[in-house]
Amino acid sequence: MIKIKNNIFLVFILFFILAALISAFIIEYELGHKPCKLCIYERIPYVLSVFLISEIIFYEKYEKITLLLLALIFFISAGLAFYHFGIEQGFFKESLICQNQDITDTLTKEQILEELKNSNVSCKEVNFRIFGISLATINTIFSLILSVIFLKLFLKYEKN
Repeated sequence: MIKIKNNIFLVFILFFILAALISAFIIEYELGHKPCKLCIYERIPYVLSVFLISEIIFYEKYEKITLLLLALIFFISAGLAFYHFGIEQGFFKESLICQNQDITDTLTKEQILEELKNSNVSCKEVNFRIFGISLATINTIFSLILSVIFLKLFLKYEKN
């Protein structure tokens, strides 16, 4: 009975994670808000978790270690999202990952135009907010919550 409750809970989390990923793609492609590089990197834990949660639900192998791995993945995700939040707020300097490339005098006019078309969005700029809160802030909170949930499921797994 407990295993069924955990699987239902994991399915709910899986749908939540898929909704978060779909929302990110809608914001990017339908609403036209180009993400920065850190925003793209912050999607990786969500994509990984879709596969790992699916593995737990459908194959029921290595459940305990997978739950611990999910907790670790979302703890790292929370750190990355917090770092992004810190850049937005000016707590941290923008890293080389985020910085736009300098357009120097050695480029031709055509190359400069091409660089401007492909220019990266700065991690400092908040292009999209929900209720006045940046997506990096929301991701920090969600990632922390998910890491705690997966850690609790891991610890509870021992008792079952």
